[in-house]
Amino acid sequence: MDPDASVPRELKVLDTGSLLALEERALGLGLHQRLDPVWVEAHAAPGGRHHLWPALWNSLPHRPEVPRQLRCELLITLRDEEHVMSLLDVLPEDFAPLPKVTSRAEGLRVGRLLDTSPSVRQWLSRTATRGPRQS
Repeated sequence: MDPDASVPRELKVLDTGSLLALEERALGLGLHQRLDPVWVEAHAAPGGRHHLWPALWNSLPHRPEVPRQLRCELLITLRDEEHVMSLLDVLPEDFAPLPKVTSRAEGLRVGRLLDTSPSVRQWLSRTATRGPRQS
């Protein structure tokens, strides 16, 4: 890959199975930005649409055997239809075949959600401080 290649400007959509596969691949490669697949499986909406937006190229200079990755902003739809934001390092060959978002309206909606949704850490902190729900 050309070291000066620009970051792809494609918003990708993925289902929960594909998200889990990417998280497991990142875990297996020891990539820095990823979530625990067990957490993803427990909290991501089973039929949800999740989105990846590439932000920058990342590499691991101390591990030259690991190819360069796209560090992506990740928007996850949770089981309660809430959204959270995280980061996910994805190999280019795993990113390229994912379906592109072609609707301008969906792209704008995802952009707003990426800007306003809590991070997974913020969401976890908020949910940990909530007491039992009142009836």
